[in-house]
Amino acid sequence: MAEADDHLVELPLDSTQVYRGHFLDVRRDRVALPDGGTAHREYIRHPGAVMVVPLLDDGRLLMERQYRYPMARVMLEFPAGKLDAGEDPLRCGQRELLEETGHTAAEWAYAGVLHNAIAYSDEGIHIFFARGLRQGAQRLDEGEFLELVTRTPAELDQLAMRGELTDAKTLIGLLWLQRWQQGAWPLAWQAG
Repeated sequence: MAEADDHLVELPLDSTQVYRGHFLDVRRDRVALPDGGTAHREYIRHPGAVMVVPLLDDGRLLMERQYRYPMARVMLEFPAGKLDAGEDPLRCGQRELLEETGHTAAEWAYAGVLHNAIAYSDEGIHIFFARGLRQGAQRLDEGEFLELVTRTPAELDQLAMRGELTDAKTLIGLLWLQRWQQGAWPLAWQAG
């Protein structure tokens, strides 16, 4: 953090763990504000995740339809999953692509990280692109149910425009894909 930001920084005074679940850690901290006052901040500690944008040879994208309980509906999204403790993000992306779609990829490119809920979570989602896909068998986790579908970038763009594609990580993946295809945001590909 730059010294020029010091006038905006909130400093933790104490922290209470409100809830600890399978992978979420809910906190309530008391912080010192820049003006000398105090406030409480409630937030979720998250181990981080990876999202994969799988590119099929014909230009379509491999995607998932999955029921998301908090939303109470089926969502269209790119394959993604939680990082295990100490897991390398690329390794997580490779694992999630294989488990959820049954595919492996010949080439991988790291795009960057997104923070999708900065007001209440420290979750960072690493974005990877995968191409040269080879199909195998899915290895879904117990209790995981999803349907594989393909969409073109143009179809996703229309879904986003109509407000039918609302998953933040998938929207960011689509934006990154469009900017890469336009030559604006480079990707460095490596063997997978």
